[in-house]
Amino acid sequence: MLDHIGIEVSDLERSKAFYLAALAPLGYALAYEFEGGAGFSSGEGIPDFWLHAGEAQGGTHVAFRSPERSAVDAFHAAGLAAGGSDNGPPGLRPHYGPTYYAAYVHDPDGHNIEAVCHELV
Repeated sequence: MLDHIGIEVSDLERSKAFYLAALAPLGYALAYEFEGGAGFSSGEGIPDFWLHAGEAQGGTHVAFRSPERSAVDAFHAAGLAAGGSDNGPPGLRPHYGPTYYAAYVHDPDGHNIEAVCHELV
């Protein structure tokens, strides 16, 4: 079981704004800040997604579980509106499983951020 994950970002303020918008439909909010970093949480305790200012390499893939498909749709729209780029619109991905409904957005540093719902509808 994972406890948390952190990624490096080239512009902390820009990335905080992106993730505040993109993760809000999934129930995430900014929960902790320190010099050079920030933590996001779904309200279930200690932050589990961290940003660290640094030399972002891009290419990291992080998937957030969504309780419903409409939140996956909202994540995708919010991520694009916040400056992300499309890496796969919302929809079923049957090659991953019959109920795998996901959307993908590249964040401003090129990290592949996914929202996925495994529910039937």
